[in-house]
Amino acid sequence: MFTGLVEGTGRIVSLQVVGETTRLLIDAGVLSEGVQIGDSIAINGCCLTATEIDGVRLRFDLLEETLARTNLQALKPGAVVNLERAMPASGRYGGHFVTGHIDATGVVRKWEQVGSDFELRIGIEPAQGAYLVPKGCIAIDGISLTVAEVGRDEFSVWIIPHTRAITALHERGVGDLVNLEFDLLAKYTEKILAVRGFSPST
Repeated sequence: MFTGLVEGTGRIVSLQVVGETTRLLIDAGVLSEGVQIGDSIAINGCCLTATEIDGVRLRFDLLEETLARTNLQALKPGAVVNLERAMPASGRYGGHFVTGHIDATGVVRKWEQVGSDFELRIGIEPAQGAYLVPKGCIAIDGISLTVAEVGRDEFSVWIIPHTRAITALHERGVGDLVNLEFDLLAKYTEKILAVRGFSPST
């Protein structure tokens, strides 16, 4: 389980196919301290398991599902990624419940400064709007954020300068893919209503 409070960033060293396995190697810097093989790390919000450790470099094996659903497949060596280690049971919770299971990717449509803050607008599939409400929770590239506005096929969030500066968001631009994890409560609610025969039209 994660909080969506990004601890820092790392850089992609390589993304290689070895046999039938896709291996991701990341320079995690100081966040590699204390990491052990088998630990869960959220990379751009995607929960992955450390399989090898070489100093500050951490290696992860990627499933085909992970490549298909996330923006990790599009990142090149040198790209900056957000990192968060799994929250310990004794940890302080400050974001929202983030599982590290990416639901989809969205496309950056607007990313610009407005006053002293920044507006980030993300394009989504129209059906995904059901999981979003103003003031609700969303994880974008693993960052716990509050939804500001929801449109037919897009939503927006406001970013303070601190968040932009310390996360990989400062490297994002219009047209880039970002990982999205919708609020877990919204997904469970949809499932419960579907099982009981309810639909948005009833």
